[in-house]
Amino acid sequence: MIDAVEEGTLDAEIVLCVSNHEAAGALDRAADYGIPTAIVDPDPIEAQTFSRRLLEVLDDHGVTFIALAGYLRKIPPAVVEAYRHRMLNIHPALLPAFGGKGMYGMNVHRAVVDYGVHWTGATVHVVDEEYDHGPIVLQQPVPVYPDDTPDDVARRVLAVEHAIYPRALRLFSAGRVQVDGRSVRILDAPPDAEPAS
Repeated sequence: MIDAVEEGTLDAEIVLCVSNHEAAGALDRAADYGIPTAIVDPDPIEAQTFSRRLLEVLDDHGVTFIALAGYLRKIPPAVVEAYRHRMLNIHPALLPAFGGKGMYGMNVHRAVVDYGVHWTGATVHVVDEEYDHGPIVLQQPVPVYPDDTPDDVARRVLAVEHAIYPRALRLFSAGRVQVDGRSVRILDAPPDAEPAS
C-alpha cells in the first residue's frame, strides 16, 4: 500500500498504521515513511475497552477507511459497525475455501497442499463480524502443482496479494464499488459521476 501511494497508483493518504504487536515489521516500515503508528493490544484489556480504545485511536488520526494486512485478531463488532463497508481484508486463499478462525498465513498454505487442491489464490473482502466472511471484492486464482510445498504456494499467492489489494483499494478510492448485502458490484464510474458528453 505504501508503494502504491508513493508510486501515485493509489489516490489515498495512509494516516495511521495500527498493530496489536509492538514487534510488527509494518510499524517500522510505516515509521520509515513518516506514517504515525499505534499499538492497541486486546490481550490485557476487556473487549469493550479494546473497541473503545481502537475507535479512539482511529478517530484521533482521522481514519476514514481501513485496510487490514496481517492483522490476526478478530475486529470487534463496534469497530466493524463504525467502518461498515469501509474496511477490507486480504486472505491467502479463494474464500470461502480455507477461511475461518485459525486459517491465516502458512496454516492456509499447508491446508491447501494437504487437501490436494489444484487451485488456490487470494481474496480481498469487505470485513464483517465473522472471520473471512464478508462480501468478496476481488479474487485471483493461483495454480497448485503436484510437487508444491506450502512455501512454494505462499510465494505464488503473495505475489498475487500484492497485485490485487492495491487494485481493490483503487476501486474504493475511485468510488467504483457498490456493496449490497453479499453482492459487490464494480462500477464503470462512480454513481455520482457526470455522464460523458
